[in-house]
Amino acid sequence: MTIQDSFLRIDHLDKSFRRGDAVSEVLRDVNLDIARGEFVSIIGHSGCGKSTLLNVVAGLTETTKGVVFLEGFAVEEPGPDRAVVFQNHSLLPWLTVYDNVRLAVDKVFGGARTKAKRDEWTMHNLELVHMAHARDKRPGEISGGMKQRVGIARALAMQPKVLLLDEPFGALDALTRAHLQDSVMEIHARLGNTVLMVTHDVDEAVLLSDRIVMMTNGPAATIGEVLTVDLPRPRKRLELVAHPTYLAARAAVLEFLYARHKAPTIAA
Repeated sequence: MTIQDSFLRIDHLDKSFRRGDAVSEVLRDVNLDIARGEFVSIIGHSGCGKSTLLNVVAGLTETTKGVVFLEGFAVEEPGPDRAVVFQNHSLLPWLTVYDNVRLAVDKVFGGARTKAKRDEWTMHNLELVHMAHARDKRPGEISGGMKQRVGIARALAMQPKVLLLDEPFGALDALTRAHLQDSVMEIHARLGNTVLMVTHDVDEAVLLSDRIVMMTNGPAATIGEVLTVDLPRPRKRLELVAHPTYLAARAAVLEFLYARHKAPTIAA
């Protein structure tokens, strides 16, 4: 089954979970086309199915209805063409920084590249995230931000067609988060890769994205609105603080989230 209209297409996607006789409808009729090289963020309140949607695109969760297409082919299982970076870095603690990335390189390119080429590629990706100096350290010896850099390097080393980011900066302090956001913008500018990111952070979404997908509240969440962020690249955060386009985009997302689609009330 193929479709050729877009690079990444989410087509009439529904997702429900069943536990016994109870059915929980998480997503309903989600439709989205993403162009090659585009940076798209998904934002919404907790429980709106953002991470579920990302997991479906990753092939980690099956759809209940509808299809995800990548370059015209249906996504039916996980694959190296869709690399995921989670909020938890998921590094193997007994391996060095180098070996954590090399593991992914060997998995994807073990039969196609020589040992020397795989070593070169591993170091190239560590250099992309400014972590080559820590190649021999283990995860317990580096900071949380550095661990996330290694996680991003590992994902990039797979040469994915789509980089999937599930709140990758959510557990970091504000300053570290800002540095990593800048690094991701730099990598995106250099590689031109396609990125789909889940975030709760409005400023992060406006700073990084070409478009922001705003989800309605769950259950049965869907796309409520898609906002184009018409800011030139490269983007410098200090230059955007008072930029009218930045401020207008930020206000539009806040208005959607806190005026038209307030967070669900939690019963006491």
